[in-house]
Amino acid sequence: MLSRLIAPAVEVSAHCDLPCGVYDPAQARIEAQSVKAIIEKLDGNSDPDFRTRALLIKEQRSELVKHHLWVLWTDYFKPPHFEKYPQLHSLFNEATKLAGGGGGSKASTDVKVADELLAKIDEIAEIFWETKKA
Repeated sequence: MLSRLIAPAVEVSAHCDLPCGVYDPAQARIEAQSVKAIIEKLDGNSDPDFRTRALLIKEQRSELVKHHLWVLWTDYFKPPHFEKYPQLHSLFNEATKLAGGGGGSKASTDVKVADELLAKIDEIAEIFWETKKA
């Protein structure tokens, strides 16, 4: 009993606070699609309140894209995946940069950036589903 009280705590982390093993690039893709739709709606609306709200939501969704990509990159994919698919690290790096600030979808209102982000997520998803078949 005493040993349990003084034993060091074990720290565990997962995307959902429970290592459930459920991963899917669709989560990142849905958020990226939302980012693209918001950008498209911004073009047709000059209301300053709408634009402010839309930009804030777009930034939040872009941050969620990065989060879901990082979960896949750091929790799902393992060294054997990176050996078999050596482009994975650069794909994730490019995708998270496309979701972030400094020219990414978080800072940009260019629909081309959103399309590039969706394309990178699709490349990652293709590899993800190949690994699930193995």
